Formats: sequence, C-alpha cells, structure tokens
Amino acid sequence: MARTAQGSLGFERAGARTVVRTAYAESPLRLLTPRNHGRAAWAYTSTLGGGFVDGDRVRLRIAVGEGAQAFVSSQGATRIYRSPRGCESELRAEVAAGGALVLMPDPLACFAGARYRQRTELELSDGASVLAWDVLSAGRSGERWAFEQCSLGLAVRRGGISLVDERWLLDPAQGPLPERLGRFDALANLCFAGPLSAGMRDRLALDGPVAPRAPVVISASRLADDAMLVRLAAISVEELIRELRARLRDIPLLLGDDPWARRAA
Repeated sequence: MARTAQGSLGFERAGARTVVRTAYAESPLRLLTPRNHGRAAWAYTSTLGGGFVDGDRVRLRIAVGEGAQAFVSSQGATRIYRSPRGCESELRAEVAAGGALVLMPDPLACFAGARYRQRTELELSDGASVLAWDVLSAGRSGERWAFEQCSLGLAVRRGGISLVDERWLLDPAQGPLPERLGRFDALANLCFAGPLSAGMRDRLALDGPVAPRAPVVISASRLADDAMLVRLAAISVEELIRELRARLRDIPLLLGDDPWARRAA
C-alpha cells in the first residue's frame, strides 16, 4: 500500500490578527502561507507536479484556534492524472469557539482514466463558523467526464452532532457520465455553518424557480437554523466560479482582504 503523506496547519489568534503557528507537509504535499492585509491568515496547498499521480495519498489536518480566522485554498486547479490504483485525499479540520474557516480550493479536474477519492471532515465547536466548497470540472478538453471514478465525501459535525454526512460518487459503471450529466460541465457543493455566514446563507436561500436552460442551477437545503448545504451545476467551470464569487461577495469583508484580487476573474 502506498505511503500516506501527512500535513498539518494550525491557526491562532494573536491580537487583532490570526497567525499560522504550524505548517508541516510531506512530499508530494506543499503548503504556502503568504502574507495579506486582513485579519485572517491564509494558506494554499499544492502538490509536486501540479496534481495527483497514481498511488498518491495525502492527509491534511487543520486546527483553527479560538477566535482565529483562516482562509485555505489551493495554488491552482488540482489535476488527477490517470491512476489505475487510485489517488486519495483526506482533510480534517477542527474549528474552536468563535473561530472561522473559509475552505475554498480551486476546481478539481479528473483526467481520463483517473480514480480519485476525497473526504472532508469538519468538526465545529459552538459559535464556530465554516464556509467550504468543492468544485469539480468535467476534465480537460477532449476528455469530458472521462475518468474512471470520482468520490467526494463531506461531513460536518458540531458539538458531536452531525449536520451533514454525504458522498458523491460519479462512476461510469452506473451509466455513461456525459449522458447522465447532460449539458453541465461543472458541479459544486457549498456548505455554510455558524454566525459569520448569515448574510451569504440568506442570499443563496432566496432563489426562485430555475429558468429554462439556465447556465447555473442552484439547490439549497437548510441543515439547521444557521447551516445550509448548496448544490450547483453549471455549463462551464468559469460560469460556476463566477456565480460562486458573486454570491459570496462578502468573503473579502469577512477576511479583511480579497483572496481573489490577485487572480483573473
């Protein structure tokens, strides 16, 4: 069995700002912690070679301390190359009371012949906030939904009580993926919980009926009074990211700086 590369990130409140206290990564995982002008600390993940190759296994642990705010993303799109044995990624995060974690990796792209399993587990203390998304694209040009299998799992617990525990499984063994997904080339899951995301939750919950041939389709489900799970499908990953950023335009205000300002819209 392939060895699992370990990584850890620890965020703590230091005065009015948050600092990175721990940043450890084993190959092929890499962690970048750039400075910014806001209250939150930022961290970006990447892998050697720009993606996962056959047999890669990564496990990342994140701890957000009391009152701390953290933004965690990826340095670019995560590519999953042809992988007969499969690749795996696991992320577990704990957010203390009054803390906030914004987890927004760039889109995932599974190439032809790829097999990938991902599991994200978020444990929240009372009063903690989280905003997390996963975005999956159809893959590179000429390989639309051509991977062997993709499994994306999400679990969110607060005070030991489960808010959501689900898994997407996209497998052509259950039917050809291009036909099943129709005109859509990108999918996303978006999860909110806690007091800091109230305005964004309300903005997503107020959507009316879906317009015919809409470029983005949104379905929102409340998990609790202050928690929501939103599913999106779009005709392109560009349309999906544009829609997400528009809906989540409060993120720069929450963080005190704009993580998207350094990137092309």
